[in-house]
Amino acid sequence: MELKLVPIEKPDPLNVILGQAHFIKTVEDLHEALVTAVPGIRFGLAFSEASGKRLVRRSGTDPELTDLAVRNLLNLACGHAFLIVLGEGFYPINVLHAVKACPEVVRIFAATANPLKVVVAEEGEQRAILGVMDGFKPLGVEDEAEVAWRKDLLRRFGYKL
Repeated sequence: MELKLVPIEKPDPLNVILGQAHFIKTVEDLHEALVTAVPGIRFGLAFSEASGKRLVRRSGTDPELTDLAVRNLLNLACGHAFLIVLGEGFYPINVLHAVKACPEVVRIFAATANPLKVVVAEEGEQRAILGVMDGFKPLGVEDEAEVAWRKDLLRRFGYKL
């Protein structure tokens, strides 16, 4: 078995959701979940089949984001993986419950705008996601000023009263 580190390529402001699912209808169900959760959402999504024709299935509301999701999944090359690339101004917090509620979704590995690398195991014709590297190492612990900044930020975003 060989271990590899595969970066997810994306422009900085974009968020991605990387997960694992198990059935060909994943693409349609995730598409429906996203457009139902946030009307007008811009996204691209791709899903790698693990058997049969072993194709990357795709859908989305934005062709460029869909192409980006496909390119990343082809590079990742892990069966039953899916990647959602959200357009600028759209965030995982608004769609993650809907994504996780899809019956085919097995797990979510990451939902982030940070630099993302995927730890992959490969043996013969099989590849698997073992985990992810999301962002960077912590530099310390927040002090009272940082607590106040965090709470203010969440209120400015409208996530807290």
